[in-house]
Amino acid sequence: MNHQAVDVNERDIIQSIERGFAVLLTFDAELPNPTLAEIAARTGYSRPAVRRILLTLQHLGYVVGTGTRWSLTPRVLTIGQHFAATHGIVEIAQPHLLRLAEATQESASLAQLDGIDVVYVARVQVRRVLSIAVDVGSRVPAHATSMGRVLSAWAPADQVAAVIDAGLPRLAEKTITDSVTFRQSLHDVRRQGYAVVESELEDGLLSASVPVRDAHGEVVAALAYSSTVGRITAARIAAEVVPLMLETSDAISRDLAATPTTRQTLALNARDGFY
Repeated sequence: MNHQAVDVNERDIIQSIERGFAVLLTFDAELPNPTLAEIAARTGYSRPAVRRILLTLQHLGYVVGTGTRWSLTPRVLTIGQHFAATHGIVEIAQPHLLRLAEATQESASLAQLDGIDVVYVARVQVRRVLSIAVDVGSRVPAHATSMGRVLSAWAPADQVAAVIDAGLPRLAEKTITDSVTFRQSLHDVRRQGYAVVESELEDGLLSASVPVRDAHGEVVAALAYSSTVGRITAARIAAEVVPLMLETSDAISRDLAATPTTRQTLALNARDGFY
């Protein structure tokens, strides 16, 4: 599902909340247990400000301090649980992802576009094919993934422009880095109804994605399959795997259409698309 930035008056922004989330997002694989000084350096906030934010988050139960270092608590996971609980597509898609993973013996995922990144919202992992750990909530660049290619193909023009304006960095051997070529790839995806990407996010990584539509025919997510060049070719994926993915996507879409609350929620996000 696409979440576009909303124009708001700066006076309506609560800076303390903005800063609180910035501090929370400092915790990642590179800094799982940062010091106050490391958080201040990454966020650009003063140490006294970071200290007050950390103490507030600790009071709320989201972080804990040990010596000079800080770490997240399991309570932060409830934020993700609230997303799943309020977005029926996650629960609806899960059994379909499981069947697709069993049929292909490869990982299956559901993803949505968030700014210039793709976020995994549901996943069944059969084996690890990326050098990075991928789980629900993981983010990957939209421009270099089959999921991002599918979601961008039906995204509003301004969101596609945002992806391009942010830069198309080379991440692997075949990453598309030219804006004209990138836009043409989106035309191709929209024309053929799916995307197959090889060695754009990582060398040797193969992935395919198809759109998932709501009851109104709007693209609300991308269904993805991933493997490596050592196990399958792009041509075989297009010929053998994509038809299974399209069947799975259609099944998810039918279940979405049959769920009134999900249908009403998704209707609020209807859009015309890029082209």
